[in-house]
Amino acid sequence: MNSTSLAVESEPSEPARRYRFFPGWTMVAIAAAALFMSAPGQSYSVAAFKEPMRESLRISETSFSLAYAFATIISGALLPMVGRLLDRQGARRLLPAIALLLGLACLGMSRVSSLGSLYFGFSFVRSLGQGALTLVAAWMVSEWFSRRRGFATAISGLGGSLSVMSIPLVNAYVISQFGWQTGWIVLGIAVWGLLLLPSMVLVRNRPRDLGLLPDGDDIEQREQTSPEEEPSADRSEAAQQNAPLEPQWEVTSVLRDPTFWKLLAVPATSGMVGTGLVFHAVSLLGSRGVAPGWALSLISLQALVASCTALIAGWLTDHYPARYLLSTAMLLLAVAGTTVLVMPFTILAILYAALLGLHGAILRSTGMVVWINYYGLANQGTIRGIAMAVMVFAAAVGPLPLALSIDWFATYDIALYAFIAVPAVSSVLVWTAGPPRLQPTN
Repeated sequence: MNSTSLAVESEPSEPARRYRFFPGWTMVAIAAAALFMSAPGQSYSVAAFKEPMRESLRISETSFSLAYAFATIISGALLPMVGRLLDRQGARRLLPAIALLLGLACLGMSRVSSLGSLYFGFSFVRSLGQGALTLVAAWMVSEWFSRRRGFATAISGLGGSLSVMSIPLVNAYVISQFGWQTGWIVLGIAVWGLLLLPSMVLVRNRPRDLGLLPDGDDIEQREQTSPEEEPSADRSEAAQQNAPLEPQWEVTSVLRDPTFWKLLAVPATSGMVGTGLVFHAVSLLGSRGVAPGWALSLISLQALVASCTALIAGWLTDHYPARYLLSTAMLLLAVAGTTVLVMPFTILAILYAALLGLHGAILRSTGMVVWINYYGLANQGTIRGIAMAVMVFAAAVGPLPLALSIDWFATYDIALYAFIAVPAVSSVLVWTAGPPRLQPTN
C-alpha cells in the first residue's frame, strides 16, 4: 500500500485475547506519570531552583536565563528527530531509555558548579523532560485509542496538571531544608521510581502487540459491522477525523499541506503568549495591584481549572471538530490578555487565571490529538515533534516582548496589545483549518 491510500486500523498481529481490563488504560496511566515526571525540565519546576542556584554559582540573572533559553532551543531542535526515532522504535524501547537518562541528568544538575556546566545540564533536562517525555506520552495514548483519543489524552494530561500543582511546592520544601543539590537528586530518584520499572515491564507500543484493537473494541463486532455503519462521505467533520479509516500521510506531504501551517498557529501562539504571561506573572500582575504571593497562587489556580475541565475538553474533542475547539482556545488566550490589560479590579485576576486554565485544558486534549486525527498514525511522532518544536521555539522568545515593553516604555501595555492581537488572528486562521484530504497517486 502506498502512502497516499487510506489505511484501515491495523489488525492485531497476534490472536485475539480476552482482557478483563483494557491495557490501553494502563498506557494512559504511564503517560500521565511521564507527564508528571517531565517536571525536571519544565519551567514551573526550575523556577524553584533559580535563585538558590544563581546565588551559589554567583552568576547574573541574565546569564541564568540565557543558559535556560539555550537549552530550550536545543530541546526544540531535537524534537523532530526524537519523534522520528519514536515512530521507528516505539515507546517500549524509548521510554525506559529516556527515564534512565533524565534521572542521570538530574543527578548531573546536582553537581553543576559553573556556567558552562549549567548550559550542559539544562540542555539535558530540557530535552529529555520538557521535550522527549511529553512527546512519548502523547504518542502512546494516540496509538492505543482512536474513537476516545481526546478523552484518553485529557486523562493523561492530568498528570501534567498535578505536576504543576505539586512539584514546585515539593521543590521549595526540599531546597529550603536540604539545599538545591538535594532537590535535583530527589527529582532524579523520583523519575526512576515512577517511570523506569513500569515502562520496562508494562509498556506496549500498540494494541495489536497484544492481539487487540484500539479503544478495546471487540474484533468480532468490528468484522460484523454492517455497511450502513461504515464511514460515509457525508459524515460530520468530527466523526470523519476520528473514523476508523485514517489517512496515512508522509512527512513531506504534510509539510506541503496548507492546513498544517494553519494549525501550527496554535502551538506557536500558545508557546509565545502563554509562556510570556506565566514567566512575568508576578511583575505583570503586580503592575495591576496583585500581591506577589497571590500572583504565584494563581498559577496553581490555573492548573486546577485545567485539571477540572480536562475531561470535558477531552469529551468535546471526540465529538466536535478540532478547528472550532482550537479556535476557541485562541480566543480564550486573547480574552485573558484583554482582562489583564484593562483589569479595573484585582479580583479579576481570578478570571484571568481561569481563562488561562481553560485554554490549557483544550490545548492538552484537542491540541495534542489533532495531528493524528488529521494526518494519521504512520508518522505521528515526527509530525507532532515538528509541532512541539515550534511551540518550544516560540516559548523561548515568549518572555521577551513583555520584558522589552517594560524596559523601553515603562509599561506592559504595548506587549499586551500584541499578546491580544496574535491569538485573535490565530483564532480566525485555525477556524479555516478543516481536515485535509490526501489525494491518491497512481
